[in-house]
Amino acid sequence: MESLILVPSSRHVSITNSSAFSSDFKVQFTSRKRAMNFRASSPQILPCNVVLERLTPRSYIRYGPPYGDQDDDPEEQVESLRVPDAWSVPSKALEESEWLRVTLHKWLDEEYCPEETNVEISKVAAKSYYNSLLEKRTELADILLNMARELESISYKESFHGAFSSANAAVNLIAQRIELS
Repeated sequence: MESLILVPSSRHVSITNSSAFSSDFKVQFTSRKRAMNFRASSPQILPCNVVLERLTPRSYIRYGPPYGDQDDDPEEQVESLRVPDAWSVPSKALEESEWLRVTLHKWLDEEYCPEETNVEISKVAAKSYYNSLLEKRTELADILLNMARELESISYKESFHGAFSSANAAVNLIAQRIELS
């Protein structure tokens, strides 16, 4: 014999008997066949022969992700999110920041539309990147957060993007450049 658990589509309801449902209002549940009304103070647990443990996010911890390679080493992925130390030399940092300014400006113009804000975004992002390299901040996460913070100084009122999306685009370009080098 199969049982059915009905959950309202319009709100999250805890599947427990709770004193929080002591008020006298009705909640509508819908099955494939018909709509049913229950008083909110009615028991919220219906028998079910399904093992819910398999449906919880914790199952991903036990059984692994439903996609991807099982052999991926998470530590290798984290290490690959660093700018090479050689780019922290002032002359190379200047070269890389200029590359970012030109590339980000071109990308913003192509991805959205050419506008004056793109020039300012690419200048601020390049300066932030240069400063991060000189300060030996080589983790892309640190570069991203610092760049997003500095890009907040720009007005985006007449723009299609914001500080964080611009910083994210810049860091994606940097990551692509790291892969190619």
